[in-house]
Amino acid sequence: MPRAGPELFPGMTDSVISVTNTTIMASIFTKIINGEIPCYKIAENDRFFSFLDINPVSRGHTLVIPKKETDYLFDLEDRELADLMVFAKSVARAIDSALSPMRTGVIVDGREVPHAHVHLIPIFKDEQKTALGHKVDVSGEEMERIAAQIAKAWEPSP
Repeated sequence: MPRAGPELFPGMTDSVISVTNTTIMASIFTKIINGEIPCYKIAENDRFFSFLDINPVSRGHTLVIPKKETDYLFDLEDRELADLMVFAKSVARAIDSALSPMRTGVIVDGREVPHAHVHLIPIFKDEQKTALGHKVDVSGEEMERIAAQIAKAWEPSP
């Protein structure tokens, strides 16, 4: 089948590459879910997991992920994507209750880790920078305290 767009390597023809004996490594998020890597856990149910981002753009910056390892958010089945967002909503409400931001924003970028995830960003003032990559310093002790506050405020979705 011919490729659309410019050739990646001019003059080369398409070829089929056969790969055998490959092992796909678990994403860092799967390792967190499995307890192989520690995290500041917020909430969990049988299908979803949330924890504080270790490179927060805001105090309380939380990640929400499906336990099923899927690289691209929009590759999730419709029902799973909808349920993920309902779970994220319950976590956002806990953030709102525990930290009293103006509101909690949502960012879906998906390039950082090959595992579908949603960023929940507490916004405390209008001029606050919320772009990913803009890190704020939060000590480990404060991360523990924030995670405990949000976890205590979390109420599972019905």
